[in-house]
Amino acid sequence: MFPGRSLESLTVTRSRLFFSCALLLCGLAVYHHLGAQGTKSQTQWIWFGVDAKEDQTVYFRKEIVLKQRITSARLYGTCDNKMTVYINDKPILSSDNWESPIFREVTSHFSTKGKLASEQRCVVAVKAQNSDGPAGLLLRLELQSPKGGKVIVSTDDTWRATEQAAKGWTEPGFDDSAWAKATVLAPLGGGPWARINEGTLTGAAKFKKPTATPIELIKVKKDFKVEHLYSVPKETQGSWVSLCADDKGRLIASDQYGKIFRITPPPIGGSAEDTKVEALPVDLGEAHGLCWAFDSLYVVVNEGRNVKPRGLWRVRSSKGDDVLDTKEHLRTLDGSGEHGPHAVILGPDRNSLYVCCGNHTKMTKLASTTVPLHFKEDYLVPRMWDASGHAVGILAPGGCTYKTDRDGKNWELISMGYRNHYDIAFNKYGDMFTYDSDMEWFMNLPFYRPTRVMHAVPGSDFGWRSGTATMTVGYPDNLPSTVDIGPGSPTGVTFGYGAKFPVKYQEAFFICDWSYGKLYAVHLKAEGASYVGEAEEFMNGSPLPLTDIAVNPVDGAMYFAIGGRNTMSGLYRITYVGKEPTQSPAGTEAMPSAVGTRQKLESYYNKKDPQAIDVAWPHLANKDRFVRYAARLALEFQDPATWQEKALKESNPIALTHALLGLTRAGDKSLQPRILEALERIDWSKLTPAQKVDVLRVYELAFIRMGAPDATWKERVGKRLDAFYPSPVREVNVELSRVLAYLETPGVVAKSLALQAKAPTQEEQIDYALSLRIVKSGWTKEEREKYFNWFHKAATYRGHNSFHGFMRNIRADAVKSLSEEERTALKEVLANVPQPQSPKFTFKERAFVKKWEVDELAPVVEKGLVGRDFDKGRNLFGETKCFACHRFNNEGGGTGPDLTGVIGRFNARDLLESLIDPNKTISDQYAAIVVTTTDDRLITGRIVNLAGDGIHINTDMLDPNKIVTVNRNLIASIGPSKVSLMPSGLLDTLNRDEILDLVAYLYSRGDRNHRMFARP
Repeated sequence: MFPGRSLESLTVTRSRLFFSCALLLCGLAVYHHLGAQGTKSQTQWIWFGVDAKEDQTVYFRKEIVLKQRITSARLYGTCDNKMTVYINDKPILSSDNWESPIFREVTSHFSTKGKLASEQRCVVAVKAQNSDGPAGLLLRLELQSPKGGKVIVSTDDTWRATEQAAKGWTEPGFDDSAWAKATVLAPLGGGPWARINEGTLTGAAKFKKPTATPIELIKVKKDFKVEHLYSVPKETQGSWVSLCADDKGRLIASDQYGKIFRITPPPIGGSAEDTKVEALPVDLGEAHGLCWAFDSLYVVVNEGRNVKPRGLWRVRSSKGDDVLDTKEHLRTLDGSGEHGPHAVILGPDRNSLYVCCGNHTKMTKLASTTVPLHFKEDYLVPRMWDASGHAVGILAPGGCTYKTDRDGKNWELISMGYRNHYDIAFNKYGDMFTYDSDMEWFMNLPFYRPTRVMHAVPGSDFGWRSGTATMTVGYPDNLPSTVDIGPGSPTGVTFGYGAKFPVKYQEAFFICDWSYGKLYAVHLKAEGASYVGEAEEFMNGSPLPLTDIAVNPVDGAMYFAIGGRNTMSGLYRITYVGKEPTQSPAGTEAMPSAVGTRQKLESYYNKKDPQAIDVAWPHLANKDRFVRYAARLALEFQDPATWQEKALKESNPIALTHALLGLTRAGDKSLQPRILEALERIDWSKLTPAQKVDVLRVYELAFIRMGAPDATWKERVGKRLDAFYPSPVREVNVELSRVLAYLETPGVVAKSLALQAKAPTQEEQIDYALSLRIVKSGWTKEEREKYFNWFHKAATYRGHNSFHGFMRNIRADAVKSLSEEERTALKEVLANVPQPQSPKFTFKERAFVKKWEVDELAPVVEKGLVGRDFDKGRNLFGETKCFACHRFNNEGGGTGPDLTGVIGRFNARDLLESLIDPNKTISDQYAAIVVTTTDDRLITGRIVNLAGDGIHINTDMLDPNKIVTVNRNLIASIGPSKVSLMPSGLLDTLNRDEILDLVAYLYSRGDRNHRMFARP
């Protein structure tokens, strides 16, 4: 590791610390001579000229001539926005946070033994970069001689500066006479950097040298061992974001913004100091994806800063001597950054490659597809783009997964509709899985989706659309997740095959969460044509920004890297040290017959085959959602003229629904009246809630894809659906409100406002607000007032970055729908603009009932729950504030665990204990941490994000935006909190029957048809 790499202080700028600054002590520059007489210069902010430019890089240097031996050298500084400091051509530190000056002890770079035989020439050099706004560099070097003489070398107008660096500029003796004199902008404590004064500058000496997360802060499952093998020197090897193993048991890693490295790990049981790291000689890097296959290294170049073009490359040895020195560009992928092209892996046929790309990557040219290419946005009411501006204008297909050959020539679209999946992996049956990201800014909004594990079958669309247009999970034209994880930042994934682990973990799907520092083992079980699963927290750390994971086929260990976004990076190894057998299981179990049915239907994708219609048709009514989906897609690949009459005359209501769904997507617009007429044959009363949503989705697609209905059909459909509104089921009500609002059906306003008033969650209330904002007719003045007054209530709700922006925009849309007469009548109401307030959420105040004890309630619950009320349980989940922090059945907050699946692992006593006394047992996964800093601060909360040396901590479960940023160099200690973030006494305002309804609701996992709710 490079000595002293964590000192991040020497720079000059005005906005944010962003890149690197270079201070040079050069031959023809102005010299500082260290003689018997000490000198001191005033520390000043400098730059290249008075006015900084956006994305500007400036090179600085200063030369010093030493006449005496140096016994102490201390460097302080900062740069707005970013800098890297060199002493005598060696990188010393980097910094990207100008508000936190950096200190580094640099004596070793100046000290010599005994007296100096002659004058010694030294250079301090800085590469500085401004992102935007003002820019400046501020450095101070304090040199001490044996006799007490002290010289201070500070940034001033004797420094040299240029925007064009030349070879050798960081070395002593470089001729910088053609460089300009640095421009002094302000003294220390002046200019736009007034907060940086003598105290804050010299206070940087308290900074600690950071290392990769130490082992004592990492918790792993019993009988597993984690070793820290290597801390990555940021100045020379960057921050590693991708990892793979080659066929010789070595690892290959890539810096997010730099080179590719090959790592030879020590033998199991060996010393971490024997870890060997070497840069590949090939000029390639900035990779989010690495894969060793066909005696080649495949590389997905993402950033494209120094390596172009972005996309898939192949690296090989030109002489067959294990030296990877030849690169070949295979396919350009148009995207970059954290939502650009990502992983590349070997296909299950061992003869193909699969590549995944985030939603900011444009679709590449295709040779074939398993996804019908008539996909669209498919959102009925006007879309609202992200209020904070993310992904505005980006349309379907969103994130995609492709299959290609080993030469990267022919590309096939396999799966789409992701937000930003970073990696993919295949199980032993050849089924592909991935872990997709959430949009955390949408937390507590109805269109928020948690991070999710997905079974990525061919032809799948998982429904990501930008802004409010993301598909509802229950829509039949997208597929559901296998396991919902919750808030996080998905990165690398792998199956445990090849690891010398117990069989349970060999077959687990391991997924990395970067922001919360979690490694989950997802245990999958075949069910129907797909899988069900359960996520187990396998390892966690704070901070532990996991970037990628790989099983080494030679030593049977699992390796993982941490880093990304210029955070401190490291390499680790996991081994099993328990006594369970670790041999691989013999053979594989037979898959359910539904899998074969699905695969048979998938064989008709992307081709015209007259047999497809007869094969697919019986499965349109299949009980398995994945089979129904595959049957419909098989039809959509056929000419709709060959099956539209069969669809329109179908008598089975389920088959009819899905045949018409396919017809709205692939058929001619002229079929709309016949489709609407066919829908009227379906008996609404005999449908399940999910089937009702399917039918409503067909209505939506008939209007989205085939145009607005004429006046006759508008009235006819509105009258039919209004008879079913409101429904007892929230999901059905939301879709009815949307369709009826689109149709301007009389009465939709009053019914929707009534539902909004009694909805227990802010998500449901917002759903009605979104629908009502477009309704122009049928309002009374009182109803308009009630609607606009609701926004004052919503101002007390909480979500992430975009939450209140969406609230403003929904209200603004509603105002646009007003007539001039309504604007005049509502002048006072409209003038009273809501302002975000302290959180009150959706619960109502309740009176204290009693202090409940576990022993009092457990026998009642253990006896069995019958005749309970689902809707009362859901309402109580809101009234007791649970929805504020927890997600359940696709609604609620995200700072606590998603209770939909988690709750199934609790017995009655454990569940009641967690509700009554949350401090008794605190889950590692959601435990708070306590951070103590060198400047005597104490911060308690959860680490939710990292950037450079900044660690972002959420300090309030009720407010996702309540974030404190701590510089990791100022951290004295990190440890777990002994107090749960979950408040106590949540059940003390409930009576016995209410507690039983709430517990039944939790145990139901959101299924209102569970036997607990059956009436005796």
